[in-house]
Amino acid sequence: MKILAIIASPRGMQGNTGRLLEEVLAGVEACGAETEILSLRTLNVQPCVACDVCHVTGVCNIKDDYESIKEKLIACDGFILASPNYIFSVSAQMKALFDRCNGLIHCMALKGKYAAMVETSGGGEDEEVLKYMERFANTLGANSVGGIGSPVTGIRTFPDEMDLYAKAQELGMDLYRCISEKRKFPEQDSFICGFSFRMSGLVDFMQECWAFEREYWKKKKSV
Repeated sequence: MKILAIIASPRGMQGNTGRLLEEVLAGVEACGAETEILSLRTLNVQPCVACDVCHVTGVCNIKDDYESIKEKLIACDGFILASPNYIFSVSAQMKALFDRCNGLIHCMALKGKYAAMVETSGGGEDEEVLKYMERFANTLGANSVGGIGSPVTGIRTFPDEMDLYAKAQELGMDLYRCISEKRKFPEQDSFICGFSFRMSGLVDFMQECWAFEREYWKKKKSV
């Protein structure tokens, strides 16, 4: 089993988000899964420029690291999204990646995969950012197994640290179990089904303007 972790902290794994992510990964690895960390700090992911080339060809026209990240997401069994809370949302690095994933969203290309969320903040409002990342995962077609977030009290130091780390490790183990069991999440499945209908209709409406995505849906419906 391969789990991909994408961390969007400007401090990479050396910051608070990286510290909490370490514990989630420890849970995943304890179950025997293989993990890989992609740090957006060291990768080049430019903002989307709305050129629409990806909708026609299936490949983004911007020459940076996005396409390699996309291929790793498609190939993995599950993924973890980790971001600090910047003004009640994800970091700019993570938002740039989300925007570039519009083709994956139009195709619901990660359907059947599972995801977990990690977030840290300076002073709270953690749930809002976790829910945002969870909704993003659902628009890709993936189910969220949950998330963990916490305000910090210092550099790589958290309130109720041992309890938090135990929950983080349990989240990692639960991600592994959900993938192994192909666990169902009825409420999320309902959203994903409705969003899938919405995306297939949108792609069909755009016709040859979104030629790659239209052909993708034709093949999916014929299976």
